[in-house]
Amino acid sequence: MPIPASELILNRDGSIYHLNLLPDHLSDTIITVGDPERVALVSQHFDSIETMIQKREFVTHVGNYRGKRITVISTGMGTDNIDILLNELDALVNIDFVTREARPLEERIALRIVRVGTSGALQEDVPLGSHLVTEHGVGLDSLMQFYPLVETGLEVEVATGIQQALGLDYRPYCVRGSDLLREQLGAGMLVGNTLTCPGFYGPQGRVLRLDLRLPNLIEQFQSFRHYSAEGEFRLTNFEMETAGYYALGRMLGHEIVSLNAMVANRATGEFSPNPEESINDLIAKTLDRL
Repeated sequence: MPIPASELILNRDGSIYHLNLLPDHLSDTIITVGDPERVALVSQHFDSIETMIQKREFVTHVGNYRGKRITVISTGMGTDNIDILLNELDALVNIDFVTREARPLEERIALRIVRVGTSGALQEDVPLGSHLVTEHGVGLDSLMQFYPLVETGLEVEVATGIQQALGLDYRPYCVRGSDLLREQLGAGMLVGNTLTCPGFYGPQGRVLRLDLRLPNLIEQFQSFRHYSAEGEFRLTNFEMETAGYYALGRMLGHEIVSLNAMVANRATGEFSPNPEESINDLIAKTLDRL
């Protein structure tokens, strides 16, 4: 059945509503960054740039790097933006904009999506300036309250354990990212489990003028452990998007990995004096490995 205009919203030029992109603008490999200004930090390495598009916080550059066509897109912050991004990227490759019908299951296209972002370390042994590839994303946000995410036994156990440890009224979600991309891109990086928070201040335990409902939040994040046949599970770092990527990627059938440059360490109270150096190194490393 055709998807109604109110659900699949297109601009006058036929592009998808928020991203302002046409199917031809996508390569099979997409790099995503949070900060719109960071798109140019990626595309400056391209041998050529064929397209530059901007709408709201979504900035897109399409170009070629050593013979490979790559699309880089900014997302803004938060899993609400990731909900827009992933659904619209998927629509661009898996919905016919003329007939408004989804591709048959056997013809679905799987994208490779690499998040390159900054993050804060939760553990002392995750040093400033290091690069970390996320194995599992754990979401404290409410996005998966609206989707039929299927989690593995371990993922449910971890999410339930965090709910109990924090005394939350809802169960977080836990999702493993792409093993394929983690193997390809994560060589030599720390491997960790990333906590995705629905805000930068209170949800990450920061206190300016407002007190917290959970005053020992950081200590609870740091001390959480879950033990299973697969070993010890701990939370290594946190940010605001990864779990949303992994959950939507699983349901839509895309390969997604999150790469993190550590610019702060909440265990030691440090913030990097030169965060740009770490993120620029991560960008160059990612491009070379793609």
